[in-house]
Amino acid sequence: MIELIDTYWLYFLVGQYPDGPLGGVVLTIVLAASALLLALPFGFLLGLARVSPWRWLNLPVTALVHFVRGTPLLMVVFWAYFFLPGITGHKSGQFPTMLAALALFNGAYLAEIIRAGIAALPRGQMESARSLGLGYMQAMRFVILPQVWRNMLPSLVNQFVATIKDTSLGYIIGLTEASFIASQVNSQVLTKPAQVYGLLGAGYFLLCFGLSRLAFWLEGRLARRRTMAWSG
Repeated sequence: MIELIDTYWLYFLVGQYPDGPLGGVVLTIVLAASALLLALPFGFLLGLARVSPWRWLNLPVTALVHFVRGTPLLMVVFWAYFFLPGITGHKSGQFPTMLAALALFNGAYLAEIIRAGIAALPRGQMESARSLGLGYMQAMRFVILPQVWRNMLPSLVNQFVATIKDTSLGYIIGLTEASFIASQVNSQVLTKPAQVYGLLGAGYFLLCFGLSRLAFWLEGRLARRRTMAWSG
């Protein structure tokens, strides 16, 4: 194992970079972070539409969110990589394809996180804001969403953890993320598959476990702040 790490640690970390495209663990983190950043505004819009009082907006968005959440991510990746080029006549690269699929998928899940965060607030929050003369969208912007944003930070970190694990599906379309690099190392070493994939699993565990502990710490910090505010 030590010899394997000493020989391939840089390849695991960044792939062929700078002599080739970026890959490995760094590409996995960049892809997951980029997908979550793109999904945030999309998820906010969907979440607001989910709780809107206008049925013409609420119903189709609800159907879209449930459809995406009920579809395997692998199927979304296949549609984006193999099906859409046949319709548009333009084939995108592995990274943009995986980024778009993850952004769409995360957007649907973030929409539910936002909807749940809004639903968890006391109904009096919206009523008080409206009684002060604020319109529906103004009340959402200045009163409801700031509270939801603070409360959803732990859920965002947990969603980032899930997205990091989901990037491994990029292996199917040849994206050089961490699991693809591990398969290439295994094809070179041949006799040490347990060590190669054990190292890959350890890398995923350390990264995801660290982020999970961060989410736990954030949740505890927010709970202490709420307790202090109520007692004050």
